[in-house]
Amino acid sequence: MRIITINVNGIRAAERKGFFSWLEKQNADVVCLQEIKAQEDQLDERFYPSGMHTYYHSAERKGYSGTGLYCKSKPDRITYSPWEDINSEGRIIQADFGNLSVLSIYLPSGSSKEERQAFKMEFITERFLPHLRK
Repeated sequence: MRIITINVNGIRAAERKGFFSWLEKQNADVVCLQEIKAQEDQLDERFYPSGMHTYYHSAERKGYSGTGLYCKSKPDRITYSPWEDINSEGRIIQADFGNLSVLSIYLPSGSSKEERQAFKMEFITERFLPHLRK
């Protein structure tokens, strides 16, 4: 299985720079996107690659964070952030394929404030790592 992960720093900006032409050549089974910075209602058919099942998890705040997945095979299940307190930031989307889980995750930045760094470390150690061990 070929899995690609990429921080697109804005899916619409990436599209203008040829992202989808590049993606077509990659022959990926799953593509994990971070920092899509768009709501689904801002995305037309160009953002739904042919032959791929497309899932986006947008932040409520426009132009901020967000994750996505493109999958050749339809996943058995798609899960959006299991933590309600950060669900509005669109930071995690998970596709389950039998015994394999693929996550697209955009971690909170720890560089802006001390509280945000503490949140990032708590997120990794108290939430994300235990989630991976399930």
